[in-house]
Amino acid sequence: MVQFWNSAYKCFTFREVDLVPIVEEHTTLLRCPKVQVRKAYAKIFNGQTFTKKLMNILGMSEPWVTARIQQKRDSKCTPWKNLRDLVLTHPDERKRVDIFTLSIYGLVIFPKASRHVDEAVTDLFDRLEKEITPVPAILAERFRSLSTCRKTGGGRFIRYAQLLMVWFHGHFWKVDKVSYRVFAEGYFLLKEEATIQRREDISEEKWMEILQNLKEEDIEWRAYWMVPDEIMYRCGNFDWVPLLGIWGATGYTPLLALRQYKSRQFVPTTYELAQCEFSFKGVHYKKKVRELSDSWKQAHWIKRLAINSMVTPEYDGWFKKRVNDNVPRPSLENTRPMVEQLRVSPSELEMIKQDFENKSSELGKKIEQLEEEKMHLRLNADVQRSEAEKWRRGKAKAEEDLDSLKTDYKKLCLSIRTAGLGKTFEQWHEIREEKTKADRWERKSEKLRHEMKI
Repeated sequence: MVQFWNSAYKCFTFREVDLVPIVEEHTTLLRCPKVQVRKAYAKIFNGQTFTKKLMNILGMSEPWVTARIQQKRDSKCTPWKNLRDLVLTHPDERKRVDIFTLSIYGLVIFPKASRHVDEAVTDLFDRLEKEITPVPAILAERFRSLSTCRKTGGGRFIRYAQLLMVWFHGHFWKVDKVSYRVFAEGYFLLKEEATIQRREDISEEKWMEILQNLKEEDIEWRAYWMVPDEIMYRCGNFDWVPLLGIWGATGYTPLLALRQYKSRQFVPTTYELAQCEFSFKGVHYKKKVRELSDSWKQAHWIKRLAINSMVTPEYDGWFKKRVNDNVPRPSLENTRPMVEQLRVSPSELEMIKQDFENKSSELGKKIEQLEEEKMHLRLNADVQRSEAEKWRRGKAKAEEDLDSLKTDYKKLCLSIRTAGLGKTFEQWHEIREEKTKADRWERKSEKLRHEMKI
């Protein structure tokens, strides 16, 4: 990311695309109340000493605080281990929360000396109760750190890099459906972002190739969580927005990022923007700080005009003519869209995962097939049992009928023997019919026995 920072225009320049981390976006990301937006931090030169500020924040005695202040290079600081002990053991619960919050500001948002909280951080933290916004200070130190790394060609960017990555993902990962919770008062984007698993298999070389060949259609210009409809585009007599940090000051031009508001992009005014950066050192910086601070009292806002992302012909001409020597040149060979580049060369872990998912899918289909066959077998077994039971009942009834027929036949034979020849023609005819019926039942019984054996 540092390699694409444009120090002259205070923005990231990816090939033909400018992107700027703007105040309104970070106000949304950090959930700063609306009352804070128009009150920026400005360093106080004749305020309380570092010791007094720590005493007020920590609720500890002067000797205790003095014994735990150290000198690191050109500034004073206090070790994190002492603050950690207070977070765990301080009798006042509210003080424990304040100390923990101070530690977050000093170790994560504004780190300087490793595992120490700098004196300048306590000055900002002490002012938060007066409803000022920390966003301009965060952006100021981020821009200054990026510019320093860019100019020196080395160093490590550490100014709240996690927040920068959340902002980065908001513009480079397109969202198909926006949750209504984004507009809810209790919605906290950073908490949700911490649970999202991002791809970590993309090498630095691959990211360089992607960003060097970035196209306008690869950008999600207006981040899905971007809510504000007003743009602060200048302050006082400046044609841009000054940003006062805790160690220095800089500025940026929101009009350079109108497409991030879904508005028409025209040529912004950048006069003296490249020379606005300075550190809080030397003789005349206090006068500059007061001038920049006073300009925030005359902030100028415009309403966001929601139209399709477009640029004017003048902007295209201006962008092509401006000098961007510090921006890596694009690789014109094998230029592909960002989404396509992210698809190529999957990692070994991804291939193993994909192979596992394929085998798991095949196994699932086989299990479903076996379950279906098992169900059919169970149905067939039930049908066979039902048929067998039906045949058993038929056999029992046939045997019962046969026994009854035999009894009747024996009675008939006995009747013939006892009756002799004294029967009439009609009686003999009836006897023959009974005999024929008995023979028919005998044959039917034999046939049934044969079928049962089969």
